Amino acid sequence: MVKLPIYMDHHATTPVDRRVLEAMLPYFCDEFGNAASVTHEFGRRAAEAVERARGQVAALIGAEPREIVFTSGATEANNLAIKGVAWMHASRGRHIITSATEHHAVLDPCRRLEREGWQLTVLPVDRYGLVDPDDVRRAIRPDTVLISIMAANNEIGTIHYVAEIGAIAREHGVLFHTDATQAVGHIPVNVRDWSVDLLSCSAHKLYGPKGVGALYVRRGRPPVRLAPLLDGGGHERGLRSGTLPVPLIVGFGAACQLAGELLEAEMNRLARLRDRLQERILTALEDVYLNGHPQRRLPGNLNLSFAYVDGEALLMSLPEVALSSGSACTSATPHPSHVLEAIGRSEELARASLRFGLGRPNTEEEVDFVAERVVAAVRKLREMSAIWKSRSD
Repeated sequence: MVKLPIYMDHHATTPVDRRVLEAMLPYFCDEFGNAASVTHEFGRRAAEAVERARGQVAALIGAEPREIVFTSGATEANNLAIKGVAWMHASRGRHIITSATEHHAVLDPCRRLEREGWQLTVLPVDRYGLVDPDDVRRAIRPDTVLISIMAANNEIGTIHYVAEIGAIAREHGVLFHTDATQAVGHIPVNVRDWSVDLLSCSAHKLYGPKGVGALYVRRGRPPVRLAPLLDGGGHERGLRSGTLPVPLIVGFGAACQLAGELLEAEMNRLARLRDRLQERILTALEDVYLNGHPQRRLPGNLNLSFAYVDGEALLMSLPEVALSSGSACTSATPHPSHVLEAIGRSEELARASLRFGLGRPNTEEEVDFVAERVVAAVRKLREMSAIWKSRSD
């Protein structure tokens, strides 16, 4: 028996794993110390918990613990990376490269810097949502200080050629940042193999708590230098002032450790469920289009456009299923997805799209139920569509 409603919006957020919650609970009441108050036992125990979590986050992405800076989430991490590099290196150059399908947490900071005098190159993507590494190479100028290309797209699941782009950036002496919010904990991520200097991630995308994330900042020689967004107590090596939320950080660390342990098995399981969902929908319906790369995509991502159907009406026809028509951060806006427009989808198809985000709790029975409901809803809406009827005639 399938329990309703069914949640398939795991790209927007994930439930906190109960094992993660258990790790967090002592740090709300019993171990309540301020991690900066190391003059007494309460603070020292909190500081030890933070450092343990820092090591767990670092281990999942192949970094060193001292390279992890805790933030309030990936949005702050992206802002710290982009603005921090721009402000610190303004005397060397004022040119930034990014891509058309980035999350607004990258695009908006870049646009703000553009309004303040920086020059911005926004690279196009192909029909699968991929940035061509050669386009990155050609866009680099003597005054380029930062390249920011996401690891995996939050709407269509496309996984970029991060390692290749990182190698190009390293070859030209340009700092490289990747927003890996959708990748960390879901596919293998290694900052050394990828040649990244800065990487953003967030706990609530991998079954950890909301309100905490991290920015990987490469140390090495020379180390990456950033201007902080916040001035205050000098926490996190002066890069992110503010009292550390110890319970959230502990949860982040536990979620990363668990994600690492389950990574391979969960990747395979989710890919099977995704392919089952895709096959059942595409077999039953015509004029349905896959958005994103057919192979280079996140295991739990499926983004489909349904021709001759209004996307909002389709969502409303599926009250038993939690889905999305795009990024959770922009779902309240009337504009079609900038990601789908960037890959060449018409406005009509962009507005007629659903994003299925499968996750750890989802089952085969739920996939079959959702596929059946989606097929029935699309058929019903098309029966009421004059355009569909004229096409059929």
